[in-house]
Order: sequence, then C-alpha cells, then structure tokens
Amino acid sequence: MSLTIKSHVASPTYLSFTTKPSRFTGYNSKIRPNSIYHFNPLKLTYYQPKKMQAPVQYSPAPVIKSSLIEPDGGALVDLVVPEGERGAKTIEAESLPKVRLTKIDVEWVHVISEGWANPLKGFMREDEYLQSLHFNSLRLKDGSIVNMSLPIVLAIDDETKERIGSSSHVGLAGPDGDLIAILRSIEIYKHNKEERIARTWGTTAPGLPYVEEVIIPAGNFLIGGDLEVLKPIKYNDGLDHYRLSPKQLRKEFDRRNADAVFAFQLRNPVHNGHALLMNDTRRRLLEMGFKNPILLLHPLGGFTKADDVPLDVLEDGVLDPKTTIVAIFPSPMHYAGPTEVQWHAKARINAGANFYIVGRDPAGMGHPTEKRDLYDPDHGKKVLSMAPGLEKLNILPFRVAAYDIVAKKMAFFDPSRAKDFLFISGTKMRTYARTGENPPDGFMCPGGWEVLVKYYESLQAEEATQQPAAVSS
Repeated sequence: MSLTIKSHVASPTYLSFTTKPSRFTGYNSKIRPNSIYHFNPLKLTYYQPKKMQAPVQYSPAPVIKSSLIEPDGGALVDLVVPEGERGAKTIEAESLPKVRLTKIDVEWVHVISEGWANPLKGFMREDEYLQSLHFNSLRLKDGSIVNMSLPIVLAIDDETKERIGSSSHVGLAGPDGDLIAILRSIEIYKHNKEERIARTWGTTAPGLPYVEEVIIPAGNFLIGGDLEVLKPIKYNDGLDHYRLSPKQLRKEFDRRNADAVFAFQLRNPVHNGHALLMNDTRRRLLEMGFKNPILLLHPLGGFTKADDVPLDVLEDGVLDPKTTIVAIFPSPMHYAGPTEVQWHAKARINAGANFYIVGRDPAGMGHPTEKRDLYDPDHGKKVLSMAPGLEKLNILPFRVAAYDIVAKKMAFFDPSRAKDFLFISGTKMRTYARTGENPPDGFMCPGGWEVLVKYYESLQAEEATQQPAAVSS
C-alpha cells in the first residue's frame, strides 16, 4: 500500500511567506523556501489497489497547539534559582565583586531569565555580541541559526573592571543595592559604542532615545557570562500580574485550547482602530479554518521614550476577554526599526505565538535631527518575511485603518473615498491629549483617552515645578 501526503496550506494575500537564501554562507545553513510551521494540518489520502475499495479520505486528526511552535534553540531557559537554593546563592553573591545595574539593566535581566531571548543564558560574551551585531543571528553548536537582532549586553566602567580583577564570577546588584543575580564564567571585552550604535540604528545622529539614555553614559567595557537570578524580578507597580513569562503564556494558550496565537504589540492605550484590526484578524483566521485563535495583546513594558504613554489602562472592554490574553512584554525599547522588529517577533515565538501582526514603521521613530521617518515605513514587514531564524513565524501585515468622518467610527481605509478618512497618528493623538482637545467620537475608548490626558497633564505639572523660580525685585 502506497501513502501519499498532500499538504493543503492556504496562502491568503495578507500573509507573507517570502524568504530568500541565507546570506550567512559560512554557517552552512539553508533556509527553507516555505514556513517550517505549517498552520493547517496535513490531509492524508490512502490509495488502495484497484480491486479493493475506493480511496478513503481521513479527516485531519492532529490538533495544533500553540506549543507546537518550538522555542528558539530548544527548551525554554529558566534562569531563576530554585527557592531552596536561594539562601546559599545569596551568601555566595555577597562574597563576589559587585556590578551595579541600572533600571534598564534589570529589565534585561528579567528578559533573559524568563527565556524571551532563548536560547541566550546570560549577557552576551564577545562572540555572541559580534554575531548579533553583524549578522542579526546566532549560530548554535549544532549549526542551526536563531534570530538575535539586538545585542543584549551589560556595560561596566573602568573602575568596576579593576575591582573585578581576576574573578571568574560577579554579583549583580540592582539600583538600590540589593543583590539580584550572579554572573558566572565572565568575559570582559571592549565596548565600541560608535560601532554598536551605527550597526544597530543605521545612524549615529544625536537624539536617539536608547542611545542617549543607555549607551552614551555607559562604561567602556562589556561583561558577558551565564546568569543565575536569585529570585523572580518584580516591579511592585500594580502591574506584575500582567507580566506573564513565556512559560506561563504557553500554558495559558494550551489551557484555552488555542489552535492559533496571534501577537500584537503596542506602546499606547488601545484605540478603536487597534480593536478593529485585531477583531478582523481573528475573523480571517476563523475563515482559514481555525477554531479558536487567541489574541496575545502584548504592550511593551520596558524603557520607552518620553512621549510614549505608560501602561495604566490595559483592558477597557474593547476586546473579548475569552479570546484575548493581555500581558506585558518586559523588554526595553530601542526604536531601531527593522532591526528591532526582528527581536520583537523572535521573543513572541518563544512565548508560543505562531502569527505576528506587523504594521507601518514597526519599532520606528522620527529622525532625531530631520523632519522625516528614520526608517522606510514598509521595510519592517519586508525584513520580517526574510529574516534568518524567523521562517516558522507567520507574518500578518496591517490593514490600514483610519477614522471615517461619515460613519463617525474607525474603519478600514477605502481609497475610493479617501477624502472621507482622517488619519490620526500617534503624534497627533498625543498632541490632542497635551492641548486638551478631544479626538473625534468613536476614535478611542473613554478610559484610554483619560489615561493619555492625565499623563500629559502630569508631565506639564512636573515641567512647571522644575522651572526656576522668578526673583522679584
């Protein structure tokens, strides 16, 4: 009896599976021409000899789970020390030379410790740093490639380097001095800031938020090694229950019997255009044959630039809680455009998402010194469709939504009636909030808008208190 396997995989116009041969010829890697993760089950047809009964069609038996998209590089790392070992490890950490971390360094410890950067097990040593910086990927011992588009590194100054001396391990202390981790088998190497900035952002223009906040004031050396985190990272800001790890998210997707998980990242409160897009995406996945697609609404919760809005309102009734999981992605934001969006997508693979929604100018920003976008707004989604190590992730480009001034609601843009649509950018939305002007009815849920207005009012009050007092004559 012969067995023929026929794959029935739909190719909707809004999905992108285009890939190109890997440019990393030295790695002996071959990128598959099609997605590794097939989102439709295989349909099996058994052919019998003519004397026997007609061919029998078997309905697909496999049930696709979110856990079928494997984490990068194997099992998820968990670098938090077991509770029973924490006392001894803390005593050891106290005896080691100390490295003082910034708030953003602690966010990276959080990211690494939970497996968002899987299979990375600590801050990058020099060989990992160079691969990430120059190739946007890492080669594993078995020769396979994983995407790693952003260097995840820890900087130290000359004084700290001298204090470490010949020690093989160091203790990592938070901004308040509390020990949070041990970094083992360390390697210290030169921090070439100009090269790092130029290759990550494609420019060395002044005014890049992450560069100004993190890299310029950082030390002249980088220290890499394997992390042992003494206890889970907590922020005690009332939002820790939203900070679900990749392991927790995968468990929740399977508990809900998700057969597709589509991730959406945002930096501001959800407006009705976002809700329209996400509900439409779910409808399309249902039309493709999925029974229970789950949305991972995943706002970024690490460092952001000053005019992005903090995460005070995450849920306001605009999405169905039965088919939506709201969680915080703890990564700091670089605003490095097509380079950074690969990191955002790769991290969601590790969390169990097999679809990623990408829009215009993802992870981008305005040029810091010129009146233009820093990156081509279409390059992010194009890069994601070709990036080494992301072949198993299905990319869902945005459909363009705008405010329909006739219907007085957010709707998908119709070019035939372009004059009826108003595009409200993030910048324009923030301008409304700063000036106290309300957006059009139907643009945003009241709770989200209230957050924006109060946030900018608090900024203006803070700026006013920082003004020098006038001296009366």
